[in-house]
Amino acid sequence: MDNVAGKTAVITGAASGIGRALADRAHQERMRLVLADVEDAPLAIALDELSAAGADAIAVKTDVSDPKQMHQLAEATLAAYESVDLLFNNAGVGAGSTAWQHTAEDWTWVMGVNFWSVVYAIQQFVPIMIKQGTPCHIVNTASIAGLVMGHHSTSYGVSKKAVVGLSEQLSVEFAREGHPIGVSVLCPSWVNTRINEGGRNRPAHLQNKAPTTPPTPEMLKRWEELQKATTEATPPSEIADITFDGIKAEKLYILPHDESIAWVKQRFDMILKDIE
Repeated sequence: MDNVAGKTAVITGAASGIGRALADRAHQERMRLVLADVEDAPLAIALDELSAAGADAIAVKTDVSDPKQMHQLAEATLAAYESVDLLFNNAGVGAGSTAWQHTAEDWTWVMGVNFWSVVYAIQQFVPIMIKQGTPCHIVNTASIAGLVMGHHSTSYGVSKKAVVGLSEQLSVEFAREGHPIGVSVLCPSWVNTRINEGGRNRPAHLQNKAPTTPPTPEMLKRWEELQKATTEATPPSEIADITFDGIKAEKLYILPHDESIAWVKQRFDMILKDIE
């Protein structure tokens, strides 16, 4: 998709972080915008600011883990613009720690937002894209955690690996069936976002009902390191620019950080070592 001007971009998690930066960049590309987020006030601010800058945009409050609300997002998109050309499945959260300390609520919340939302979006928007028959593109935001081992949150790492696998499968299926739909999976490392504060949007029914295992001193130290790494990390605007470059280059894997290359190579070297 070399020329996206006048086309429609749907962005989940659009009120902050990478999602908001993608919305800004899509506006610079003169796209029409559908902004989706679960937070009312930040979503309204994003819409106001983008509209004031001249964007043709609508905002749709959406809990992406709810298939009914994802259906409503698709309906709102068609009602406003009659098409969808660029879909950013970007919403994401993190919770929990080790595999044995994760609660059912941790798993349900993280997998619902990070993975099932992508499935629901595919079910809603891909048939629209196929019916249009025009070049379209889907960008699924995963993480470098989707390509390597060792994230501090098991559910986060598992959810992002699932997004990578789903994106790869989508790419194969579109090519196999001849649909002009490109796929990219965005796998950033550290980005200056509020993902470590994602608990602010955790639904009441998925709050942990009993105290979880107290964190160890090692875990607390790791958390402090993560907080510092996030605040000093790459600005979301840089990630958005790299993402649009990747879309235009038809890249399946978008890795914005150079250090990720060595980590990915290390993982596959380990796999090859164990099968030789």
